[in-house]
Amino acid sequence: MLENCGGDNGDDERWSLHPDEASQTKFRQVSSIVCMPPPDQVLENVLEIVLCFLTSHRDRNAASLVCKSWFRAEAQTRQEVFIGNCYAVSPARAIDRFRGVRSLVLKGKPRFADFNLVPLGWGARFSPWVAGMSPAYPWLERICLKRMTVSDADLVLLARSFTSFRDLSLLSCDGFTTAGLAAVAENCRRLRSLDLIENDVEDDEDEVVDWVSRFPPGKTCLESLVFDCVGFAVNFGALEALVARSPRLWRLRVNDYISVGRLCRLMSLAPQLTHLGTGSFSTFEGEGDFRAILESAFMASKSLVCLSGFRNLAIDYLPIIYPACANLISLNLSYAQITADMLGPVITRCHNLQTFWVLDSVRDEGLQMVAATCKNLRELRVFPLDPTEDSEGSVSDIGLQAISEGCKHLESILYFCQSMTNAAVVAMSNNCRDLLVFRLCIMGRHRPDHLTGEPMDEGFGAIVQNCKKLTRLAVSGLLTDNAFSHIGKYGKSVRTLSVAFAGNSDLGLRYVLEGCPKLQKLEIRDSPFGDAGLLSGIHHYYNMRFLWMSSCKITLKGCKEVARRLPHMVVEVIRDRPEDDSGSFMEKVYMYRSLVGPRNDAPPFVKLL
Repeated sequence: MLENCGGDNGDDERWSLHPDEASQTKFRQVSSIVCMPPPDQVLENVLEIVLCFLTSHRDRNAASLVCKSWFRAEAQTRQEVFIGNCYAVSPARAIDRFRGVRSLVLKGKPRFADFNLVPLGWGARFSPWVAGMSPAYPWLERICLKRMTVSDADLVLLARSFTSFRDLSLLSCDGFTTAGLAAVAENCRRLRSLDLIENDVEDDEDEVVDWVSRFPPGKTCLESLVFDCVGFAVNFGALEALVARSPRLWRLRVNDYISVGRLCRLMSLAPQLTHLGTGSFSTFEGEGDFRAILESAFMASKSLVCLSGFRNLAIDYLPIIYPACANLISLNLSYAQITADMLGPVITRCHNLQTFWVLDSVRDEGLQMVAATCKNLRELRVFPLDPTEDSEGSVSDIGLQAISEGCKHLESILYFCQSMTNAAVVAMSNNCRDLLVFRLCIMGRHRPDHLTGEPMDEGFGAIVQNCKKLTRLAVSGLLTDNAFSHIGKYGKSVRTLSVAFAGNSDLGLRYVLEGCPKLQKLEIRDSPFGDAGLLSGIHHYYNMRFLWMSSCKITLKGCKEVARRLPHMVVEVIRDRPEDDSGSFMEKVYMYRSLVGPRNDAPPFVKLL
């Protein structure tokens, strides 16, 4: 195995000698001993080969900490780099350490940027990274960016610098327009995937560039094309031609400017698709009725396993997907406002479903249908149709308990609701012991168990106590310090904890920071934790990726004390209004470890301590 990894063809003469060659072989062995490199070099060469088999970034990080020689060998062999915070290390330092990188995953803004809690212009620009990488990594093949600000100039530089570039994924990014996409399409001639997911594409309507037509003519290497977040019409003729000359295309997710009539034509050109995002699942004015043609297209698409889209859904077209349901392992209806009656005929055909996203408009009755049918479900996300705090709840403890009883292999759940009971959460902890992710978002503030009036302590305590594999937890509702005591006592594998509108004293935060040894990411909003709770985690912050606290009771004095005692932690105080050092509570505090100290691109509303 080692010889093959190093390029050997496997015909090792040591194991296939002809008797007449024995004397010659012995001479060669003696000669090789004389010419052998020093023992330390031999060990380092072997180590580099062994490290090729480590693919997890956590395993590689652990290997690099063994000793200096392992540190060097790991850096020399690493081809994939994951950076969870773009300000934790500088581009120059990363490039100096890792010289052979072919793939980069880079994350920017805190996750609460998804809820508009991070002001515009905060930072996380991709510009310094692409400027540093363009001369250092000419062989770079893949970049995945999340919550980064990416300019058109960045995309132009990327497209012109990396001649072997294959894969670009932009998730929740902003700052670029269709002109940047056109540069990527035109210059990355080996492009294998272009995935644009939940980005803000910032064109003015009169400046939109026809980026789809910029792909080179002839057969392409394209395997994945996702542009459902692009809010502008595309040149459909160019898209149709692109799909036709992309025989390897297995994933296509289009935006809501693609009607079912056009979807039929795309599906007929790419019967090999396994993942399809349907765009606007309705007809445009004057197009006619495409139900029969679309049904034939779905019947012919035997390889489909993942369906999403269904924006602007025309209910009459929903039965058309019935023929594909039996093979589906993933179904995303989170853009379709459907009822339980509409969902029933679809979900009862999806016996193999493993991932399901849906709006709470299906109500508890719809979730009961899911529980009765999808026995192999691994991931469920239930999003709110109306995300306001005072909205009328459509799903409740009844739906959650049904899922726990019917989908016992569940590993991940995100559940938005207005009311919940401890009994339902305890039932889930008992029935779904393999949970890795449990995110329960009770949208009203400080909501207790709606049947007993008790805090939700018992339910969340049962989750961390019974679900031993749990790595991500989001808590909400009326919670006392007792709930956080349970999290600290039993949540030994929790890496990410999100807290909203919960807790009643600093003791709760202390329980978590002192009791969860693997905690990496802690997000807290609208909770009563203050300086005493903040300072209780001094011993642990260097082991964490970040801490975010907004609308809590943290003072500038407390933030300065953390910065004084932990010089390698960057403490950012973020203000929505002009600076006020009067001792009032800080609006937003973002803390993270950094190898290079405070950043040099902070805007005026960010104070670095």
